[in-house]
Amino acid sequence: MPYSVLIVEDHPFQHEYLLNLFRDLGNIRVEAARDGNEAFEWLQKQPFDLVLTDLLMPGMDGVQLIQRLASLPHKPALAIMSAASRRMIVSASLVAQSMGLTVVGQLSKPVVPAAVRTLMTTLDKLLTSDQPLKREPLVLEREALRAAMASGALQAWFQPKKSLHDGHIVAAEALARWVHPELGLLMPADFLPSLVGHGLEKELLLLFIKQTIAAQGSWASQGYDIPVSINLPTHLLDDDDLADALHDYVRAEGGIPAKLAFELMECSTTQDISKYYAGACRLRMKGFGLAQDDFGQGFSSYFNLVSTPFTELKIDRALVHGCVENENLASALASIVALGRQLGLEVVAEGVESQEELALLRKLNCDRVQGFLISRAVSSGHFGHLLHEDAPPRLH
Repeated sequence: MPYSVLIVEDHPFQHEYLLNLFRDLGNIRVEAARDGNEAFEWLQKQPFDLVLTDLLMPGMDGVQLIQRLASLPHKPALAIMSAASRRMIVSASLVAQSMGLTVVGQLSKPVVPAAVRTLMTTLDKLLTSDQPLKREPLVLEREALRAAMASGALQAWFQPKKSLHDGHIVAAEALARWVHPELGLLMPADFLPSLVGHGLEKELLLLFIKQTIAAQGSWASQGYDIPVSINLPTHLLDDDDLADALHDYVRAEGGIPAKLAFELMECSTTQDISKYYAGACRLRMKGFGLAQDDFGQGFSSYFNLVSTPFTELKIDRALVHGCVENENLASALASIVALGRQLGLEVVAEGVESQEELALLRKLNCDRVQGFLISRAVSSGHFGHLLHEDAPPRLH
């Protein structure tokens, strides 16, 4: 079945040139619009697999079109092209990604045939992937979520962190997965909004701590000592007793605080900034590791980084994706890695998906990486197999 592409370009010559580039590839149904308004009319009449849009257009410009695309029930993949600065294209891409759109290409004009071929290859990988397409979160009752946690259907799966110094798996991050009896494997985007809405984040945190300690015990029996980081919604630090409660819980479950780290998430904030600093400080005093999650995106700041007793700095995937082609991203990565190392932090890059990104991060002296290139998140048992394949046991 041919892919359907909508080109949005107001310049007459570029309009025809792009049409011919796509038609020359074959097996593509391609339409074109001369501005954002005409493009949106097309999109309301029929779905497209890909929208390739210019940014600088009269009337509805490319950014306004992107904002309109997010309202469509069938959201096409998006590629952005412009003769404007690379930063402008990256900024527009962040608008799209923050609104739930999938950006598969960032093209500088004039667009060359090789860029179009690469774009369609990326689209093909996206549309033929076994990963579920983006969809609206499920609306779930509180009782269903608690039942999933009680039954073990809602599980901590583990994504490896690989050292760039020796190439071995040295740590992991616990990520939420729901093995649903009817819907199959559900990702966090499917159920976390309902879980947050019902105020079950602390229950999930405790469940993941328990499952993580059990997993660490299983790996240790095979000869592997693997620290694990777990996401901690920042607003939970409003509870003055959280650090004590987590420490007591970990010890009661037979765990070791030093083998667990909490990644402070930016999906929420404390009611009082003093609660943030007090909670972070007390978690470290109890022996837990502490990671600044998603650095480079959202509300993370240099001030928080140097003022909070973190042990780990995690660079957001938005800075990693495209760093090979984008000199600005590469420069930002270099600065962040250098800062993290100067502060004595373990620097981890998230979202690594290509050998080229891996090579650049190694060149920048980043400590660790995680991402699809290394492995997706897997069950505790499967993670044990990854450890066995990766290196001989390290415990004696």
